[in-house]
Amino acid sequence: MAYLEKKDAVVVLSDGTVFYGKAIGDGGTATGEICFNTGTTGYQEIFTDPSYFGQIMVTTNAHIGNYGVVNDDSESNSIKISGLVCKNFSAIHSRPAATSDLLKHLQEQNLVILCDVDTRALVSHIRDNGAQNAIISTAVDDIEALKEQLSKVPSMKGLELASKVSTNEAYYYGNPDAQYKVAALDLGVKTNILKNLASRDVYIKVFPFNTPFEELKAFNPDGYFISNGPGDPEPLETVIATAREILNSSMPLFGICLGHQIIALAHNIETYKMHNGHRGINHPIKNLLTGKGEITSQNHGFAINKEQAERHDDIEITHVHLNDDTVAGMRIKSKPCFSVQYHPEAGPGPNDATYLFDEFIHLIKTNKEKVA
Repeated sequence: MAYLEKKDAVVVLSDGTVFYGKAIGDGGTATGEICFNTGTTGYQEIFTDPSYFGQIMVTTNAHIGNYGVVNDDSESNSIKISGLVCKNFSAIHSRPAATSDLLKHLQEQNLVILCDVDTRALVSHIRDNGAQNAIISTAVDDIEALKEQLSKVPSMKGLELASKVSTNEAYYYGNPDAQYKVAALDLGVKTNILKNLASRDVYIKVFPFNTPFEELKAFNPDGYFISNGPGDPEPLETVIATAREILNSSMPLFGICLGHQIIALAHNIETYKMHNGHRGINHPIKNLLTGKGEITSQNHGFAINKEQAERHDDIEITHVHLNDDTVAGMRIKSKPCFSVQYHPEAGPGPNDATYLFDEFIHLIKTNKEKVA
C-alpha cells in the first residue's frame, strides 16, 4: 500500500470555527469560499470544472482517489479548485483505464490537499451556516494569524471571476465541415459542453468572455452560446450588454448556469447569492413544459429572482428545482432563446437533460429554414 506523508492541518472558517485534519505531502495554505459537492463519483470533473475557480471543495463521499484519473475526463486543462478537503484520500487506484493516480495529478499543480477531516461535521456546519470563506493550512501553530489572513479574502458576492478562467484567444472546436456553426462566449466553459455540441454536427468558435458582439457576429454563426463559469454574474456588465445584442439579433441563444444568469440580467432580472448553492449529481428538476422529472448535475452558488421572472411579460419559467423551488430554466417568448441552471452535458448516471442540446439544434435549424 502506498504511503501518504501527512502533516497536521486545519480548516478555519470565516465565522471562526476550526476543524482539524491532515495535509498530504508538502501542505501549505489556500483560501477561497468553502463549499461541498454531494457526488459519489466524478471528482476529476469537479476539480477541473472552471465554475469552481476560487472555491475550496469539500467532498461528501468518504473515499477520494480510489479510481484514479483519466485524461479525457478533465473539464479543462488544469485543476480549478483552490483546495481540497476530504475524509479518506486513496493514493492507490483500481481503475484499469486510469492514466494516473489522483495524488500525482493534484500535486503536479501544487494543490493543498487535506484529509482525515470530519467532513460530516464540516458539511453539516456549512449547511446550517451557509457557504463562507475559509483558509486551509499546515500553519497550525498560529490560528489567529490564519484568521487575519482569511479576513482579507474577498467575498464571492460581487466577485468577478470569469476573466480568470476564460480563454485569452479565440479557438475552434469540432469539425470545420459541420452543418452548423455556433459562437460560444467562454465564461469558464466545460470541455464536455463543447463535445456535446460538436457531436451534433456543430463547429464551435470559442471566444474570450469580453468579446464584442460584432466580433462574435463576424464568425457568421447559426447560433450563440453563453457558458457556465465562476463568480457573481452581476459585475459582468460587458457580457450582459453583449447578451442583449445577441437577443436583439433574434438569433438562437442557449445559456447554461452563469450563462443562464447573464440572460436573466439582460432582461433586468436580478440574481442573488444562495445560502449554499446546488452542487452535486442528484438534484431533482421538474420540466414544467412536459411535467417530467430530471435527475441533474448542478454547480452554482447564485440564482435568479423567481418573482421578477414570473412578472416579466417575455419570460416563461420552464424548469424548477424540486428541493427549493428555485428557477432552473426559462425561455424567452419573443426570441429563440432558452437557458438552464444546471448541466445537461453531465451524465450523473441518468442522461435526463441531454435533450436540451437537441432543442438548441432544433432552434438553429428552424431559424435557418426561416431566413433561407
